[in-house]
Amino acid sequence: MELCVALDLPTKQENLDLIKKIKDYPLWLKVGLRSYIRDGEEFLKDIKKINPDFKIFLDLKLYDIPNTMADAAESIIGLGVDMFNVHASAGKRAMKEVMDRIAPYENRPIVLAVTALTSFNEEEFAEVYESKIAQKADQFAKDAYDSGLDGVVCSAYESASIKKITNEKFMTLTPGIRPFGEDAQDQQRVADVAFAKKADVDFIVVGRPIYKSDNPALVVAKILEQI
Repeated sequence: MELCVALDLPTKQENLDLIKKIKDYPLWLKVGLRSYIRDGEEFLKDIKKINPDFKIFLDLKLYDIPNTMADAAESIIGLGVDMFNVHASAGKRAMKEVMDRIAPYENRPIVLAVTALTSFNEEEFAEVYESKIAQKADQFAKDAYDSGLDGVVCSAYESASIKKITNEKFMTLTPGIRPFGEDAQDQQRVADVAFAKKADVDFIVVGRPIYKSDNPALVVAKILEQI
């Protein structure tokens, strides 16, 4: 299991200050919509200047028609990131087109498919997808597996089931991890590190418990100890 720190702070400088505090640890860093739209490719370069060994997860959740998603995926290759994601609900044809487009590139990034956003509760999810979360997450994961992706974004509660119906090497990344029982806030299906380990999760994403701490490096060290 590896730790991915979410860079969700209000300004580029605050994110960079956080990165400098945790630069000595073996980490993935998640750059999401707000940070990337605001700070762009230059921010990715700034991260590597602080520590070139940091791995970057570009969390843009591509969702469009197949050709547009494939075009975007090919452009992402040029950014030099280590992982990015798409929405599984874009469909198998779109996911296959993404993977076909980037297949010729050496050392391509890891590609994950988002199953069910961890902010959904069962009622909200059913309004959109007319299905239970666990059932649809399994289906989306199987679609992603069949389409040649490397894994999925899901909650820790779906990870074990997804591995059973796909492959134990099919990766799961789980956001909304609250390592020390912190407030879930806008997340619904949260878990701690111990639960994620039992569910065979490959990547855990932790944001607020780290960047809202007075000592982010200490929190990172404690999480890595649990891992």
